[in-house]
Amino acid sequence: MERIVIRLSHCHKDIFCFSLPEECPACGERLKGGRLQEAPVSLPSPLADGHKSSCCLLITPTDDNMHSDFEGTSDLHTGISSTSGVVYNYTERGVSRDVSGWQHCVSIPLVRPDRFHLLAQWDQYLDRFSDVPLWDPTWHSFDEDNHNCFSFCLQFINSVLSVEGRPPLTRETFTRTFILPRMARVSKYMTLCRHIEKEYFYVVNRQAEGQDEA
Repeated sequence: MERIVIRLSHCHKDIFCFSLPEECPACGERLKGGRLQEAPVSLPSPLADGHKSSCCLLITPTDDNMHSDFEGTSDLHTGISSTSGVVYNYTERGVSRDVSGWQHCVSIPLVRPDRFHLLAQWDQYLDRFSDVPLWDPTWHSFDEDNHNCFSFCLQFINSVLSVEGRPPLTRETFTRTFILPRMARVSKYMTLCRHIEKEYFYVVNRQAEGQDEA
């Protein structure tokens, strides 16, 4: 089970940990029962349960080791979630409709909550797109470089954009705009968790107002 990162502030430091320490690791002052500059807060994980994330692009490690595989040590797998959290993803066997296995994902919303007409058609779009011969392995073989899980996701997104009368996205534009910022946050969060697992705390000078957090 993924542990929750806690951030607390003391002696002009931000202290990140998994549980509230009895003493400040920076100055040694007793914390439990004492005063903190602000109440400890938990940092939201950048990972989500893909089966509870409707109408999203999902990114998950191909293996089960989520802590290392999000940082370039293994390939990543992508899929598109339905309104009910079924994950459509393309593999060598064709399109799979998964109801489990995507519990720790990077989740990128694709539809605004106020787009009611698109939400109503989303599952129908997914089913129709998944059933075309392009994703049938007897007609078109899976290729790791040019016809893969990301090709499936991007072409589906562009098919929806076309129906909506909007221009398509290139692979480069979509990756740079939507995927890389999310992956950078995941990498930063995982690095923080590994440091805490090893050293018990991560201590930095207090950030200025409005500066990015982990």
